[in-house]
Amino acid sequence: MIFNVVNKGICVGDIKISAVTSSSVLLVGDTKSIQMSSAFDTPPESLIIAPTVPVSA
Repeated sequence: MIFNVVNKGICVGDIKISAVTSSSVLLVGDTKSIQMSSAFDTPPESLIIAPTVPVSA
């Protein structure tokens, strides 16, 4: 099997994104590598930081 790829120019006018999930990638064109990253966006007041209490059985 012979697979031949010819990269040419691409022109994108508009992109409409209606939703984004926690693991989304939008790729237009080609790339040599994709690097993953993460952002922690929970507000500090929603975190519960307290000593753990053992539960007796």
